[in-house]
Amino acid sequence: MIIGIPKEVKDNEYRVAATPEGVRELTRAGHRVLVEEGAGDGSSLFAERYKRAGAELVADTSEVWRQSDLILKVKEPIASEFEHLREGQVLFTYLHLAAGRELTQALAERGVLAVAYETVQDDQGRLPLLAPMSEIAGRMAPHVGARLQEKEHGGRGVLLGGVSGVRPAKLVVLGAGMAGANAAWIAAGMEAEVVVVDKNLDRLRYIDQIHKGRIITLMSDQLTLEQRVAEADVLIGTVLVPGAKAPKLVSEEMVASMRPGSVIIDISIDQGGCVETARMTTHSDPTYVVHDVVHYCVGNMPGAVPNTSTYALTNVTLPYALEIANEGLPASVRNNPALALGVNVAAGEITNEGVAEAHGLPFTPLAEVLDRLG
Repeated sequence: MIIGIPKEVKDNEYRVAATPEGVRELTRAGHRVLVEEGAGDGSSLFAERYKRAGAELVADTSEVWRQSDLILKVKEPIASEFEHLREGQVLFTYLHLAAGRELTQALAERGVLAVAYETVQDDQGRLPLLAPMSEIAGRMAPHVGARLQEKEHGGRGVLLGGVSGVRPAKLVVLGAGMAGANAAWIAAGMEAEVVVVDKNLDRLRYIDQIHKGRIITLMSDQLTLEQRVAEADVLIGTVLVPGAKAPKLVSEEMVASMRPGSVIIDISIDQGGCVETARMTTHSDPTYVVHDVVHYCVGNMPGAVPNTSTYALTNVTLPYALEIANEGLPASVRNNPALALGVNVAAGEITNEGVAEAHGLPFTPLAEVLDRLG
């Protein structure tokens, strides 16, 4: 199979879909790998390393897309890339289609076989391809919150960990999954006062046992949310419903109840965000203010640490990419139920129920589409 790795074009996106080590595994398996020149530069993974790993360097991005049977990317295609999409081509990347109607329609209209990293789900309900980026975003969030709390960035001027004789910042995390647990862990290490809110008691119990009471865990309900949001110096939203839009847990009224200079970091913005006042921002223009509260809603947070992120991503995506390349998509999803759940669009049909529901479009079970694909 011919596998293409184009350069990412989203604002300040420096990650690349595979490391040279990952490329070597693909070429060892007998596949051609086309890498756009400069694709790895932002991750400090330069062309010579890809050449030594067996990749063919291609100067023109349109040629990478045109020649490849399987496209590996990090972020979803933006409007300028839609022209490259073609029927029967497999696209394997983060898609977050529940928050992107235009992209969903483009993939369907062009007959792309679109597999989303974030909806690949194992038999224990885990999201193995989303986990490393959630882990990185979670670990980044307290650092971002600490910086934005500085007065020059619009914050209240509260040091996250406080000092002797002075109370630390109150940091509230919504969601105790991979991103939320890591955000809480790092914030606690920075000596902030940390509260994690979730509806899953098992997750809360796990955090409590691991951190031995250092992190406060609370069961989620409306009154608890209203009280804790109002008290927060830094609010980190990490709520996720696989494949679907994130629920709006924090209303605009709740945002208005926060103290001026408080900070909101909505990690779930890729799926529409869990804060009513949240809207997607970029690394080049990351913040805005609503009701005197600083909002940070960058959709590709891990892109700020691309070397770490690229290695972490390749570690988990490579086995699935090899399956698709070795067997073809129809056979690989028949043999791997986890990968089958990653197929969001195929042969013009929406095969992920959450995506279809988010946009009011017809849903077609993947099994019906596979019969047509052969």
